[in-house]
Amino acid sequence: MREFPLPLALTARLSPVLVLACTGWALTSGPFAASPAGEHRAAGQETRTAGAESLSSSAGPSASTSPAAAAQTYTSAPKPCAAVAAKTLSSLVPGAKTAGKEIPSTDEQVRRTCSWNALKGYDYRWLDVSFEIMRSADAARTSYQQRTAEKSGGGAVPGLGDEAYSVVNLTTEDKQQTREGVVLARVGNALVVVTYNGSDFETKKAPGTDEINKGAIKAAKEAVAALGAAQG
Repeated sequence: MREFPLPLALTARLSPVLVLACTGWALTSGPFAASPAGEHRAAGQETRTAGAESLSSSAGPSASTSPAAAAQTYTSAPKPCAAVAAKTLSSLVPGAKTAGKEIPSTDEQVRRTCSWNALKGYDYRWLDVSFEIMRSADAARTSYQQRTAEKSGGGAVPGLGDEAYSVVNLTTEDKQQTREGVVLARVGNALVVVTYNGSDFETKKAPGTDEINKGAIKAAKEAVAALGAAQG
C-alpha cells in the first residue's frame, strides 16, 4: 500500500494518546458519562460530552426513601476490562491490546471504566465500557430517563437489561467523518454505558451505521452479562 502523509485529523486524534501515555489516563466513557474529562478524546467527538454536566447528580435526590427503592441489587462495579471477550475485542477494535486500559475513578465501588483503541493502517476504532452503581433502582431509572431524553434519534434495544437504548451519530471535522454509537442499559440499580466509534483516515469516511450500532450492542450485551456474573 502506498504511503500517505499523516492527515491533520489523525494527528489531532493521536496526539492525546501520546500525551496520556506519559501523564496517565483521564478519559471519559461517552456522552452519558458523569466525568467532564472528554476533552482528551479523539478529534471530532464533541457529541460525546454533550449533556454530561447534568449527570453527576443522577444518583442523588432522585432516589426514593422507601425500603423497596433503597434496596441495591448491585453494591459495587465489576472489573470493566474483563467485561468483553477477547474475540469480541479483536473484532471491534483490531490491533488493540485485549487487556484494555482502566480509567482512574474517584470511587471504584460506584464507577469503573475501561477503554480500548487502536489504529490499524488508517482504520481507527475506539471502545469504552463503563459501569455505574447507584443507590437504588429508582435513582438508576431516573438517570437513565434523563440521559436518553438528551440523546434523540435512537431507539430501544429489546432484551438487554431491564431497559436499554441505542443511538448512532455521525460527525465531520476537517472533512473527516467519525461515526459513534452509544448504548445505555439499566439493570436494577446499575447502568452500563458502551461507546463505540470509528474512522477511516485514508478515505475520510466513517464505518456504516449498522456496523457501529451492532458492535456497540454486542459489547453492551457482554458487559451486562459480566455485571450479572460478578454479582453471582
